[in-house]
Amino acid sequence: CSFLKNCVCPPLLQSNPRMAWGQGARRPILGLLSRAQRQAARGYTSATFETHLSSNHFAQNGMIRRRFSSEVPASEQMNLIKQLRERTCAPIKDVKASLVSCNWDIEDAQKDLRKRGVISAAKKSSRTAAEGLLAIAQDEKRAVVVELNCETDFVARNDVFQYLASSLAKMALSAQDPGKLVFPFAPAYLENMSINLDHPKLSGETTVQNAVTEVAAMVGENVKLRRGFMLSTTGHGVVSSYLHTCPQPGLGRIAGLITLEAEDSSASLDALKRVGSSIAMHIVAAKPLFLSKELVSAAALENERDVLRTQAESSGKPQMAIEKMVEGRLRKYFEDVVLLEQKYVVNDSTNIKTLLNDLSKEVGSKVTIGNFIRMEVGEGIERPEETAKKEAMACAA
Repeated sequence: CSFLKNCVCPPLLQSNPRMAWGQGARRPILGLLSRAQRQAARGYTSATFETHLSSNHFAQNGMIRRRFSSEVPASEQMNLIKQLRERTCAPIKDVKASLVSCNWDIEDAQKDLRKRGVISAAKKSSRTAAEGLLAIAQDEKRAVVVELNCETDFVARNDVFQYLASSLAKMALSAQDPGKLVFPFAPAYLENMSINLDHPKLSGETTVQNAVTEVAAMVGENVKLRRGFMLSTTGHGVVSSYLHTCPQPGLGRIAGLITLEAEDSSASLDALKRVGSSIAMHIVAAKPLFLSKELVSAAALENERDVLRTQAESSGKPQMAIEKMVEGRLRKYFEDVVLLEQKYVVNDSTNIKTLLNDLSKEVGSKVTIGNFIRMEVGEGIERPEETAKKEAMACAA
């Protein structure tokens, strides 16, 4: 047979083809020879047969590789699953499915997971994401805080999620200065910006939107960039911040930011930073809504007056006494919601206004608060359990 003559086989195997067994095959080479003889009988030459064999049988690598994928040792399979899980943080069932479909090629499986992850992340995007972290990045004159949400506090502790949150804050800080002392921004402000990531599981240059989508695919939850603020100071001043419940520096669940301004450029910035950090912590604890009494909105003030007047009228006292009661309780309202009127949480024998007066004397220049921000993860987001509770109460009513 011309096919046998062209084979690169030892002479013994050519002379006795029944002894020739392929090392990884399940049948003797005699089966191949019989097929060659059948092809020759139909008019194929050995060269034609080899071409036909190559194009119709051995070229189907996917089929052959799938046939023998089960022959990857169990210990090696577990090792590959572990490696790919560490690389991607994807669920084990998805990791194994990708490895099996890619014939245990870890590089192909990683690409497959990334492709499938985009679809998976899109499916999860409608789910409520009220957990997560706040990330702060700052320099001498500006500070940025961003909120990155997920579905569970478990994912909020994930190192890839935390790395992304920190990277987003740093990237936002390096963006062009918007020229505003207080600059709130929505996700659209950052989503199309380029971000360069350098993490073992998340690296390369991409857009913010793609980075968020990829992390969502890795952790198997809905991940959203929700909002951000940039706070700036002008002239001779400082930006101070404080984070509560910090898994690592620059990250937390509640954030307070404040700017302090000194009229005299010779005033000590170190003193401003020290007091600024204390007031930022106070903001987190005391939850002020307004900087001064003058800045309390007319609507909020009128609403509070109505509530207090209704409460006072229930006492049955004369109208003049009721008005005095309302004004007295209104002062207490200012102490609750106005930063300058609040009792200092570190020393409740003084208030923030007095603290600033003492600082002004210390540095030899009048010091004022420029702006402040307080943020908390998930505030304003209605959680599924809250919705269910409201529906149950409505049905009961």
